[in-house]
Amino acid sequence: MRSPKLSRKTVLVSSVAGAFAVIGGGAVIAEVSRRDEDEPDRFELPDPDSAEKWVHETLAAMSLKDKVGQLFMVYVHGETADTDQADAVDSNRERLGADNGAAFVAEFRPGGIIYFDWANGLTDPNQVVALSNGLQEASAVPLFIATDQEYGTVVRIGEPATQFPGAMPLGATRDVEAATRAAEAAGAELRAMGLNLNFAPDADVNVDPANPVIGVRSFSSDPALVAEFTTAQTGGYQAGGVAVSAKHFPGHGDTGTDSHLGLPVITHTAEEWERIDAPPFTAAIGAGTDMVMSGHLQFPALDDSLKPATLSGPIITGLLREQLGFDGVVVTDSLEMEGVRSEYGDERVPVMALQAGVDMLLMPPDFPLAYESVLAAVASGELTEERIDASVRRLLALKFARGIAAEPGTDPSGTDVVGSDAHREVAADIADRSITLLANDGTLPFKTGKVLVTGWGENTTARLTESLNAEGLQAEALVTGEEPSADQVKAAVEAAKGRGLVVVSTFSVEADGAQAKLVAELLKTGVPVVTAAVGTPYDAARHSAVNASLASYSYTLASLASLAKVITGAVNPTGTLPVDVPGADGGTAFAFGHGLNYT
Repeated sequence: MRSPKLSRKTVLVSSVAGAFAVIGGGAVIAEVSRRDEDEPDRFELPDPDSAEKWVHETLAAMSLKDKVGQLFMVYVHGETADTDQADAVDSNRERLGADNGAAFVAEFRPGGIIYFDWANGLTDPNQVVALSNGLQEASAVPLFIATDQEYGTVVRIGEPATQFPGAMPLGATRDVEAATRAAEAAGAELRAMGLNLNFAPDADVNVDPANPVIGVRSFSSDPALVAEFTTAQTGGYQAGGVAVSAKHFPGHGDTGTDSHLGLPVITHTAEEWERIDAPPFTAAIGAGTDMVMSGHLQFPALDDSLKPATLSGPIITGLLREQLGFDGVVVTDSLEMEGVRSEYGDERVPVMALQAGVDMLLMPPDFPLAYESVLAAVASGELTEERIDASVRRLLALKFARGIAAEPGTDPSGTDVVGSDAHREVAADIADRSITLLANDGTLPFKTGKVLVTGWGENTTARLTESLNAEGLQAEALVTGEEPSADQVKAAVEAAKGRGLVVVSTFSVEADGAQAKLVAELLKTGVPVVTAAVGTPYDAARHSAVNASLASYSYTLASLASLAKVITGAVNPTGTLPVDVPGADGGTAFAFGHGLNYT
C-alpha cells in the first residue's frame, strides 16, 4: 500500500553548505548558481486534480533554474536523505555542491534521483523506503526515484528483494506471461520501497555473441522474441506501480565495444536496423513505454555525422520522435560513460543532448558544470526556454500519469511484499523452466553420489554446492575462478578423484582460455564432467567432449537451485536456446530453439 499523498502545497527550501564545486585535482570552477534572493522560499504547487492543469500550473510556477533542475537525474551518497556521515557528505559536496540528498533536491530541484547499492546501501527495504520518503519530503516537485533493476547480471537492490533470473532466462522459457508476472512482482517490490521508475526492460537484440555489455541482459537474438518479451515486461512493470524505460535506442545488440569504456560503432545498414534493432522499440512504444533510453553509440547508417546516438538529432528526433512516433520522455544513458564523453567535453554533452531531442540527462560526471552549461546555453540563445519547457512538460506529464504527483511518498508498512513467498515462487518457476540441456551422453540425471563443484564464482560454486546437497547429493566446492592458475587446475584434478561427477560453472569462457583448459584437464580424469554456463550460453561451444552441458543464463540463487534440480532429475529440463551458439569452426554448435530433456 502507498501512503496518502505527501503535501506539495508548500515546501521550504533549505540552505546548502559549500557554494563552490570542486573537480578533479582540486580545481575550483565558477560558483554554482543559487536561488536568487528575490525568488520565493516556498514553492506553490497546484493540487494534482487533472493532468493538463497540474502540468501547466506547475510549469508556470517554475523559474528557469527550476526547469533546468528538472532535466537532471543524479545519484547522491548516503543511506538517509539527510545523512551527516562524513564520507557521504564529502562526496556530495564535491560532486553536487550539497551536503546530502535532501539539501540537494531542495536547492536544485532535480527531476529525479537514481539509486545504487554502493552509494545508498539498499540492503534493508525499510531503509530504502525511508530514504525515498526523505528525498520526496525535501523536494519541491515530486521526484522520479529510479534504479537499474534488470535482474540477472544488472541488479542494484539485492536480497531480501526477490532476485529474478533476468532477461535471457525468460527468453529461454518462451513464456511471455511469466515475463509479465515477474515484472509485475518486481515493480510492486520497487514501489513498496519508494521507487517509481525502473530503467528496464532491455530492448536490445543480442546478435553478437562477443557483445561485452549486453549478452544475457537481452531476451534473445530474435527481434520478434525480444519485441514480445519487451511488450510483456513493459506492461508488467507498469502494473506493479513503476514507470519503465526501454533501452538502449537505437539498439546496442551488435557491438564488440562496451560503451562504458569506449564508443561502439554499429555497422548495420538502415534496412538491417529496421529488421533487427527497431522491432523491440516499436513494440515498446506500442505498449506504452514511459521512457526510451538512448545508447552512447555511433550508427553511421542512421547518422553519418558519427555523433553518438544520445547527441544525434537524426536519431533522437528524426527516428525516435518522428518515424516511430514516440512522444514520451527520452532519457540518456549515464553521461559518466566514455561512449558519450570520448569526443565532446562534459560542458557540451548536456547541451548537445537537449538539442538532439533528449528530455532527461542522467548522471552527468560534473553536475555543477552540466547545470551551468544548460543555463548558459539558454542565456546565449543556443537553447531556448521554450525548448526547456517542452522537456519539462513531458517529465511532469509522466509524473502525473504514473501517480507520482498525487502520491510521491510510500507507506513504510508496505514492505512485506519485498521478497514475499509468492514472488520467490515466481522466480523459482521461471528458473526451473529456463534451464537448458544442450548436450547429454546419459550422465544426467545424476541421482546419488559424490560431486565436486568447481569453476567460476566463489558465491556461485558455494550456492550450487548447497543446492546439490539439498537435493540429496554429497557435494563439495572448490573455486578456481575466471582465470584458473596451473596450481588451481592441479588442485581441481586432484579433488575430482573418487567423485561420481564434476560440475564446472563457467562464465565468459575464451577459446583455449584458462577455464577451457580446466575443463579439458578434468575430462582426462575419467570422471564425468558437466559444464554449467551461468552467464551467456556461448560458453558451451568452448568445450569439447563434455559428458553434459547446461545453460542457466544466470547465477541467481533461484537459477542455481534449478540447476541442481535439473542435474539430479528433480526437474525435467524444458528451456530452449533463445540465441544461436556459434561453433569454433564458424558454423553453429547449438541452434536457436535447441534444448534436450530427459523424456
